[in-house]
Amino acid sequence: MKILFITSSRIGDAVLSSGLLHYIEKTYPSAKVTIACGPLAVSLFQGYPLLEAIIPLKKEKRNGHWIKLWKQVVGTRWDMVIDLRDSAVSRLIFSREKHIFSRHIDKAQHKVRQNADVMGLADVPAPKMWFTKDQMTGAQKVIASGDAILAVGPTANWAGKTWPAERFIEIIEFMTAKGGFMENARVAVFGAPGEEEDAQRVLSSVAVDRRIDCIAKGSPGAAAAMIARCDFYIGNDSGLMHCAAAAGVPTLGVFGPSYPHIYAPYGEHTSYVRTPESFDELIDYEGYSAKTCGCLMGTLSVDMVKAELSDRFTEKIKAA
Repeated sequence: MKILFITSSRIGDAVLSSGLLHYIEKTYPSAKVTIACGPLAVSLFQGYPLLEAIIPLKKEKRNGHWIKLWKQVVGTRWDMVIDLRDSAVSRLIFSREKHIFSRHIDKAQHKVRQNADVMGLADVPAPKMWFTKDQMTGAQKVIASGDAILAVGPTANWAGKTWPAERFIEIIEFMTAKGGFMENARVAVFGAPGEEEDAQRVLSSVAVDRRIDCIAKGSPGAAAAMIARCDFYIGNDSGLMHCAAAAGVPTLGVFGPSYPHIYAPYGEHTSYVRTPESFDELIDYEGYSAKTCGCLMGTLSVDMVKAELSDRFTEKIKAA
């Protein structure tokens, strides 16, 4: 069975779409799957056990990337096409079965539920991460077994949804200090290329013998493999947050100008805490500009995050 899976360019959305790949893995274990995704997301799918090929979709002018994709896939007689991008490609190639994201999908639902609706699935398949041997070996070199590891993602791709670094520092102290529920844990700090400054501020607050520098180290898939070796993850709404949740790591997402009803970390092992104001309320002021607004998460206090950690995760973390 040959399946074409067209998914997102953005890391977070690509991870959330992995629930459908998880469903395919269980339902069609002999299938051969070709995945078309953005270049940044490629490393997230390289370990998928049914993978036949990955086609990177680098955006080009006048939809040139879609034309190139069509040329690569039109000669194959597909058994199934799953298109989460609602592209013309899926409509212009042969397939016995097609599942295409459309305007009829309820976009107010969580993204994982939206994806399940594309295939008409009543049971929502949870996102999942698969890693290559090289990704797992590399992660083991950085994060050894044996120690409790707190993973922290204090950055994001937009300043507006980046909780202040000094508040992450307070939370790390709260969790790892004597009597804390991750007492004396080592701390792995993550951040993507271009986000090093805030991430380094947080890392440098940790005692040298307990620091693990995972800032801008390798591909998103490599970072996800490192996170999978940790015992807990706390971070801003970002692709790495979704990687942590999909890898089964207890995860707390920190939200402000985002839509947690759509993009909260997914699964019973996850939760989120958010500013008292909604996304729309946070940006409703004269002179707002996404480029110059700076942090919009000042009203999310450290005490609010501490309360969610204590109420939701204390026993789970101690048990782990």
